[in-house]
Amino acid sequence: MYKKMNLRLMPITLGLVVATLLPGCSLFNKKGSASEKMNRRGEVTGVPKRDSWQQNLPYDMVPVKAGTFWMGQSDEDIAFTQSSLNKQFTVSEFFMDKYEVSNNKYRQFLESVKNGDLDTGTPTTLKDPPQLNYEELRPDTTVWSTSFTYHYGDPLMEFYFDHPAFDDYPVVGVTYDQANKYAQWRTYYQNSRDEYDFDAPSFRLPSEAEWEYAAKGGKDVAKYPWGGPYLKNKRGCLMANFKPGRGNYIDDGFAYTAPVDVFAPNGFGLYNMSGNVAEWVLDAYATTSRTVTWDLDPVFDDPNEPRKVVRGGSWKDIAHYLETSTRTYEYEDVAQAHIGFRTAMTFIGRSGSMDVKSSQRKRR
Repeated sequence: MYKKMNLRLMPITLGLVVATLLPGCSLFNKKGSASEKMNRRGEVTGVPKRDSWQQNLPYDMVPVKAGTFWMGQSDEDIAFTQSSLNKQFTVSEFFMDKYEVSNNKYRQFLESVKNGDLDTGTPTTLKDPPQLNYEELRPDTTVWSTSFTYHYGDPLMEFYFDHPAFDDYPVVGVTYDQANKYAQWRTYYQNSRDEYDFDAPSFRLPSEAEWEYAAKGGKDVAKYPWGGPYLKNKRGCLMANFKPGRGNYIDDGFAYTAPVDVFAPNGFGLYNMSGNVAEWVLDAYATTSRTVTWDLDPVFDDPNEPRKVVRGGSWKDIAHYLETSTRTYEYEDVAQAHIGFRTAMTFIGRSGSMDVKSSQRKRR
């Protein structure tokens, strides 16, 4: 019996001895030591002791898993635009803002530019801070009066952006260029304060394909972000902030915009992908863009086209514009009282959401 026990314990004891002695022989030593020895003998093994890097999930963003979907109209093309033809696309994984950019987040951007915060700290690869002009970046608050004919927008023009009562409401009155400048600043602001030696991918506007894929919330066919085809839930409550009926604006609970975190999120955890404010996306607008873009991570980038795609519908729009497939546009230098934006970030590496749960991602 005693001998049998000794025989059983021998492999365990031997394993412990091996585990103790081998690190001293550099076989299980720090990563890269074996490579260094090989390199000294003239072998090519790659640069040793490279720091590991994991892409963090930025604050108030959610991961959108990679996938393939049918982009295009999911209902009747009542406007006969023929600009949203169906085509199958594949989209790589990316991160997307959970909420539309709020007045207060945009205000942080402005104050950072105004106070010269961009002069402190430099990220690894983006050596020089973006050139930003505070006066050119302020939202145009006059849009509350100029966007509409014979409309008493003076109270909103005075209070909407500056008053703390509207801090959590989506920023409006920003052009396509201003939205892109916000993304540039956020990229620099994060990378210059990050503990990593390597930069994360840049923040940017989502592409039109990314936006529609995200808006569908993981559903194959979704007329609206919550699925559809109805605008009310089983309790009779409207699912988004828009213009119901013939002009019953208040029926959804808000005459104008609503806070960015109201109404239920879609399957990816994204709020207000339809309604509240329409959103700038990266693509230039063309009715034929769907036919010329590649079917993997498409983006229609035409610097000579001043019209940029706007998606999602807004507080002032009828239900047709809330559909996940409806496309419209605005000129890149025009600000409106119903257009805001949210940002996205490319995910580096394998399509991690295929085999890693979103909840396991490291957050900042």
